[in-house]
Amino acid sequence: MSAGFHPATREELAALPVQVAPRLLGGLLEVAVDGARVVALLTEVEAYHGRDTGDLPDPGSHARMGQTARNATMWGEPGHLYVYLSHGIHSCVNVVCGPAGVAGGVLLRAAEIVEGADVAQLRRAAARTHRDLARGPGRLGEAVGLRHPAHDGIDAVSGLERAGAVARLLLRDEPERDVLTGPRVGVAGVAGTEAFPWRFWIAGDPTVSPFRWGRGAAEAAAEAGSSAR
Repeated sequence: MSAGFHPATREELAALPVQVAPRLLGGLLEVAVDGARVVALLTEVEAYHGRDTGDLPDPGSHARMGQTARNATMWGEPGHLYVYLSHGIHSCVNVVCGPAGVAGGVLLRAAEIVEGADVAQLRRAAARTHRDLARGPGRLGEAVGLRHPAHDGIDAVSGLERAGAVARLLLRDEPERDVLTGPRVGVAGVAGTEAFPWRFWIAGDPTVSPFRWGRGAAEAAAEAGSSAR
């Protein structure tokens, strides 16, 4: 095990996603698929709550309307990975948070590949630089080799094998201190504004993805600003 890190426990992940999210920064996601190992140091994450999770309804969450076949993993015990398909192409990875039966997850938005860069590069042939290997949630999923639907629900606490893959989440012994927060990237409407400053990232890290407004989010932010004046 890397010095300064420890295996994540379910207890550490049992709080609300917005509370767990900054704790994941600087942590490691280790994934071995058919023996090919990649280690990603997490630099950017986003929290998402489900229906009746916390005090503020989250209109940007897959679980906002309740449990479905797609989001069922989000309702399970903390430490499993919710792997979903974005735009029918990209497999994105979330760490399930909160107690079992309460939906929530933290999207892994970006990371630095610190081991297995050669493996990640084969998977991410379009990446022109090392920093681009896992810069963005779809790229991160591709780089570490987790795929929907085969790996949805894989347990990153126990490390049990699923569809040829093993995943483990390690947290820093000392939490990352240089953390910034702001609106989530590309999330539509009010869910992508300062009303939900649930994106967390390591300040100045080159692998952090650029911010962009989601559909209608800029307008919602402007309207909220006008109302506040």
